[in-house]
Amino acid sequence: MSTSGRLATNRFAPGTFTPDPRPSGAAAMLQAQTGLELKLLLRNGEQLLLTMFIPITLLIGLCLLPIGDLGTSRVDTVVPAVMMVAVMSTAFTGQAIAVGFDRRYGALKRLGATPLPTWGIIAGKSAAVVIVVAFQSVLLGSIGLALGWRPSLFGLALGAMMIALGTVAFAAMGLLLGGTLRAEIVLALANILWFVMVGVGSVVFVTGDIPWLLHTGARLIPSGALAHALDAALLGSVDVLSVVVLVVWGSVTGVLASKMFRFT
Repeated sequence: MSTSGRLATNRFAPGTFTPDPRPSGAAAMLQAQTGLELKLLLRNGEQLLLTMFIPITLLIGLCLLPIGDLGTSRVDTVVPAVMMVAVMSTAFTGQAIAVGFDRRYGALKRLGATPLPTWGIIAGKSAAVVIVVAFQSVLLGSIGLALGWRPSLFGLALGAMMIALGTVAFAAMGLLLGGTLRAEIVLALANILWFVMVGVGSVVFVTGDIPWLLHTGARLIPSGALAHALDAALLGSVDVLSVVVLVVWGSVTGVLASKMFRFT
């Protein structure tokens, strides 16, 4: 038999190129979507500004500059506040804007034509945000330690749990906003809400006397709840009201996002 004959008959086993149109399993789809979303987050300059540079600048500046009355240990007050800002920037503002413009440019429409279900898109984006927030927390915590922050191991464990809970709540809010409104509206509204919630969250750390109604109202807003939950957790306790507020916000907005999310 000639060489060409052997190649023609023995090169591939029967069925090697048989089409297999079945979608991948849920775990494989989620892993692929998470990896894609993580790459997009880390390549976006605006996202890096929100997630890294602003929180780091706030942390170092507020700890080193004599701005305002932040108690006897400035770093102990500043670290949970900056952690709240970092979580909100990544999980809510950056997420909402990215989703809004993905819809505008047709990226989500293409995903909607694949076997990837809506929950897979939402879960993939949320998982990528959780990974970025975890990196943020380690980085900001390391800078805080260099500036004199000395939390207990138990406080760090509780703080990590509060950060995870806050990330889920803010990610659900960001997906709801970015997945339902026009990109231009999302851009304006997400930035406005960021400033408002930063102001609300800062009320928790005011050392002077403030009206009880204002303080309680601030704790019912996600940023205020996360700020108070982090502050209490790093001191070794759990603030039940703040946890309940974050769970309610995350659950309600998550259900709404899954039902109202639009690809276009």
